[in-house]
Amino acid sequence: MNKKFISAFTLMLAVSLILAACGGDNGDQADTDGGEGEGLDTNIATIATGGSSGPYNIIATTLAEAYTDELGVNARTETTGASVENMNLLNRESVEMAFVMSDVLSQAVEGEQNFEDNSIDNVQQIATLYPNYVQVVTTADSGIDTLDDLEGKRVAVGDQNSGVEVNARTLLEGHGITYDDIDEDYLGYAEAADGIRTGQIDAAFLTSGLPNSSVLELAESVDLQIVTIEQERVEEIAEDKEYFVSLEIPEGTYNNDEPIETAAIMNALVVRSDLSEDDVYELTKTLFENLEQLENSHQAASDINLEDAQEGMVAPIHPGAQRYYDEQ
Repeated sequence: MNKKFISAFTLMLAVSLILAACGGDNGDQADTDGGEGEGLDTNIATIATGGSSGPYNIIATTLAEAYTDELGVNARTETTGASVENMNLLNRESVEMAFVMSDVLSQAVEGEQNFEDNSIDNVQQIATLYPNYVQVVTTADSGIDTLDDLEGKRVAVGDQNSGVEVNARTLLEGHGITYDDIDEDYLGYAEAADGIRTGQIDAAFLTSGLPNSSVLELAESVDLQIVTIEQERVEEIAEDKEYFVSLEIPEGTYNNDEPIETAAIMNALVVRSDLSEDDVYELTKTLFENLEQLENSHQAASDINLEDAQEGMVAPIHPGAQRYYDEQ
């Protein structure tokens, strides 16, 4: 009797172990199917961008697709008011990555201007990307040829506290103009272009990579003029604001017959500091392995390259990005 009991108990125990093993395998598979990306510690990579029609959002959407396809991570973009909002989203850990202008990034890490009461230390840089050209647009009959001519005019300066608005304010101040001297409107790209088209505003700052789709559409309906920002004035401003450089909008960008002098600010791709070194290594690697796809999505991405990616960084570089560069 005891032998029969022991045999039955042994059989039941064996069956239980088999079932438990099967259940464990199913649980592991479920975790794999619904969980983290391949080789990544995080399973989400949300990239804060800017307006839906701007280069930030267009380029980041393609980058997010590459992250999803190649790293198995749940990557997506978040349309925002751009640089200042993006830095605050990073600080609140609402996003993992962001496209920002270097002037705003500099303010954030130094605790200046928009960040005087709240410097941001949970941010590190992956790469310097491409230049954002300050495109001050108006109509040919406006009488506005330089920034000095904006006094007394109604001017769209970008979304409030956006990167566009930050550099618009800085450039105006560099020309001895404050908001007391103009009638400012806080408008994004599309709204600013509509304001020019309808005559509700006289000029607008649309700072972005080239070309800006809102400016291209505007050029089809008005006699467009891009306001010159002279190299000498930009270089004077850059003595204090080192992130400004003098560049030219190339001939033919907006049917312009010759290059147009203007100011530019480099864009940066940044990441939360708390992301692991391995994750940021993979995110950086995938960025540079998909430059052709990024350029196909927007012409501005053609200026992103490995050789210049560490030039002009204004935030500390993330160790994962540094490891990638060191291997090249």
